[in-house]
Amino acid sequence: MAFWQRIERPVAMASRWRRRRVCELRMDGSTQRVALRDISGKGAILETRNPPALGVAVQLYHPAAGTIVGQVREIGEGTIRIGFDGQEHAVAFALGAIAADMTRGE
Repeated sequence: MAFWQRIERPVAMASRWRRRRVCELRMDGSTQRVALRDISGKGAILETRNPPALGVAVQLYHPAAGTIVGQVREIGEGTIRIGFDGQEHAVAFALGAIAADMTRGE
């Protein structure tokens, strides 16, 4: 009985992103460091002090996942959202970035 009580009780989950991975955002021959806040096969949210213009094509470089092409879809206060095409390579990139952050040593 004690076993089932342990399974059924609510468990606090770790935050989705305990760290903000530093990546590079490349566009028009320039590079800037950005912090990856969230990512999926459809896009990423990045923290940046110098957001590129809306609609600009960019490359996001993640040290473990590689590089992916995207487009600036939204600009917020200190953040941007870039969109990916959602195809298999975009999903693989996102999973690579997530796995790297989950397994990275403290």
